[in-house]
Amino acid sequence: MPPPIHVSFAAGDTGTWRIESVSPVAGESLAPAACLSVHENAPNAAGNAWTLRGTTSNTRYTTRAEVAALAAVQQGLGRPAATRAALIPIRKTEAWWALAQDQRRAIIEEQSRHIAIGLEYLPPIARRLHHCRELGGPFDFLTWFEYAPEHADAFEDLVRRLRATEEWSYVDREIDIRLSR
Repeated sequence: MPPPIHVSFAAGDTGTWRIESVSPVAGESLAPAACLSVHENAPNAAGNAWTLRGTTSNTRYTTRAEVAALAAVQQGLGRPAATRAALIPIRKTEAWWALAQDQRRAIIEEQSRHIAIGLEYLPPIARRLHHCRELGGPFDFLTWFEYAPEHADAFEDLVRRLRATEEWSYVDREIDIRLSR
């Protein structure tokens, strides 16, 4: 496993990504901002409307076969054609965290098919999950997606399908942040 990547998503007046919308799906929203900067393994500047921090980590709910399937088709972030992005911070309920890991795995894949659904949209939609529950911030996960404009409808379908699963009944805060560059 590669070393963790510590990532800060900083919203403010400047940044690589232009914020198109900040839409609360569940719970309270974040402050509006014009741009977003993504900082990997580097300190970020002060004076932001908000900053969300997370880290890549070991895979927690995937089997060896699923890891191999994802690795076979997943493309990296930063592709020149991927001029659209979404940052979707998510917090799950205390009921979710009270479940044992095997129970959470059963809900994620056996019932909700989260990994299988995601595989259907690779490689056009690149993604990276950042864990942040242990960092004490307002979210448990920061999900980052990048895609080309011609794959925007597929991304909408992916998000719609995931939000319709049993797993999403355990989400008590979610914000859908759309970006372009």
